[in-house]
Amino acid sequence: MAAPFPSPTRTWHDNTYASLSPSNPHLSQTDKAVLITGGGTGIGAATAHTFAAAGAAYIALLGRRAGPLVETKASIERQYPHTKVFTAPTDVTVQAEVESAFKAFFEFTHGKGINVLVAGAAIIGPQVTIDRAESEQFFGAIEANLRGALYTGQAFLKYRAETEETVVIDVNSSAAHVNFAPGFASYTIAKWAAYRFWDSLGFESLEKKKKGKVRVHHIQPGVVDTDMNREAGGVKAMGFEDHVSLPAGFTLWLTSPQAKFLDGKFLWANWDVDELEAMKEEIKKKGLFDLQLVGWPFGEKGYVSGWNA
Repeated sequence: MAAPFPSPTRTWHDNTYASLSPSNPHLSQTDKAVLITGGGTGIGAATAHTFAAAGAAYIALLGRRAGPLVETKASIERQYPHTKVFTAPTDVTVQAEVESAFKAFFEFTHGKGINVLVAGAAIIGPQVTIDRAESEQFFGAIEANLRGALYTGQAFLKYRAETEETVVIDVNSSAAHVNFAPGFASYTIAKWAAYRFWDSLGFESLEKKKKGKVRVHHIQPGVVDTDMNREAGGVKAMGFEDHVSLPAGFTLWLTSPQAKFLDGKFLWANWDVDELEAMKEEIKKKGLFDLQLVGWPFGEKGYVSGWNA
């Protein structure tokens, strides 16, 4: 389809495609343990199915409602009997629930630890213009999204696998860098802040010697017809729809060694991964797809060229 937004790749996808297929050997998740927040329905559930198809050994589904978690678990286990699925009704804004769920999954994997975290749980919050915003609701939504990120991030650091590298996919939103319509200030602020939180977690992991680097990717998952999207009027307002398999496959691809050069980058799932790979040197050299101060000449290590602090 023709790209409805500016795109760095000539090809714009609204559905999955061959390069994202879980049947690709280089996308194999054999022996991997994957935890997905917001995993009961929508993008989270589709992502769980995709990782199971790629051979994941263990998948944890966390979400507020037990029913969808159980249904998704049953569906995965029917289709992919090699994958063991763990579920835990969890409100990610409640630290005790997050800690309990992560600990239980760690034990479920027999102490293997988490290789991949897909952080998909979020809320939109009040959809009102700033002049009509009530402070408690406005700040409450921001706080809820950040509490979820903090508690999830802390638990992941505690229970991640002791391997050379683990991966976090921050299911973010284009609202972090684009104003589409009035009434989304609270959500926009929350998603920008979530980007900075996960970016900080990845940066700080460089200082940890016991465990390996945490590679972090931030994604705009597309315009997918989910409960949250409908709450925001997404598909109806936009006039087009992306299939749920697209962000699921894109997330899988980002965990592969081929995507290491996109560590820390903010990416749209609609962008073609083969074209992104062809842009690797340009992306590195120009510091593309970072939310940063435009014009700062970044060097190879991410610092301003010529700056000795």
